[in-house]
Amino acid sequence: MVVGKKTQKLAVKRNYMKRVLRELMRKKQEQLLNFDIVIRIQKSFYRYDFIEIETEVNQMIAKLKK
Repeated sequence: MVVGKKTQKLAVKRNYMKRVLRELMRKKQEQLLNFDIVIRIQKSFYRYDFIEIETEVNQMIAKLKK
């Protein structure tokens, strides 16, 4: 997972975004059997955006399955 400084200036916030996505991917790990995925975050998000981020990850996984 890559979060650039242009996305979020503070390392604490960049690390938060990585932790959230890492946890979402861990929960979906059994659905991603033989994939290596690189995620580049281009838009910052916060705690109140969690449901939206989770649905985007689910959509991304559904596209990969096809």
